[in-house]
Parts: sequence; C-alpha cells; structure tokens
Amino acid sequence: MSYAGSGEASSIVVANGSAEKILLGSGVVAHLVAPGSLTNERFGLFRWDMPAGSGGPKPHFHRAFSESFFVLSGAVELWTGSAWSTGTAGDYLYVPEGGIHAFRNDGDAPASMLILFAPGAPRERYFEELAELGRSGRQLAPEEWTDLYARHDQFMV
Repeated sequence: MSYAGSGEASSIVVANGSAEKILLGSGVVAHLVAPGSLTNERFGLFRWDMPAGSGGPKPHFHRAFSESFFVLSGAVELWTGSAWSTGTAGDYLYVPEGGIHAFRNDGDAPASMLILFAPGAPRERYFEELAELGRSGRQLAPEEWTDLYARHDQFMV
C-alpha cells in the first residue's frame, strides 16, 4: 500500500493520560493508546500496567494478527511457545500470526509494557468483555468461554 497524494494534515496526538482505560481483574489496567479504530485498523497499541502478582493470560494464539510486547518497566514473564523468558525494561517479543504466547507478572513489583497488534484487530472489545465479566462476577460455562474466545481470535492451547 502506498500513498499517492501530496500530503495532508492527518496526524493525531493522544496526550499522556487521555487514552481510554479498561480496568481488568487483579488490578491490571489496559490503556488504549491507539486502538485500531484510531489507526484505520493498521495497528493497535495498548499500554498494559500490571501490579505485582497479577498473573496474566494462559498460552494462546491468534490467527489474524501478530502481537508484539515491549517491556517498559519491571519484569514480565513472556511465554515464547516453548519456554518462559523474563523480559525487563527494553526487552521485546514478537509473535507472528499462529505463534503461541502468554505473559504474566508473578513478581513482587509492578510491571508495564506496550502491546502492539498488527493489523489493528478490535482487541478493545475483547478486553471490555473480560472487564464486564469481572465486574459482574458472572461465571461462564466452558462453551461460553470458547465462544467468547472465538469471537475475538483468541485460541487457547
């Protein structure tokens, strides 16, 4: 894809602290810095803040998008599909479509990372649904979890 025009004023600034936030279980906060709706679905960029001992998702993969993780602070355990690796500030993990991965913060200190989705799948709705479930206390049956995951290109292994 290339741009054939002569340029345009189309940049977007997201001021610090102005990104929409989703509060997930265990005190995790997802900051929707640049969701796909903002980037014309080219990519999605979230900041993921995890308190100490907050855990994380189980190993899974996505069929339609890649995912990248860049650790900003603290220590994040990153599953590469074959082993856990401790990522600290400045470390990066790239996961192509179909790549099994997971992450967690089981440590004694908070951690923060950027998560980049490409193309910009509408991941915010997935995280909003998880947050809604957490607030409601509703427990899903296994087939309901399977349906939720399938709707959001999340395949647990």
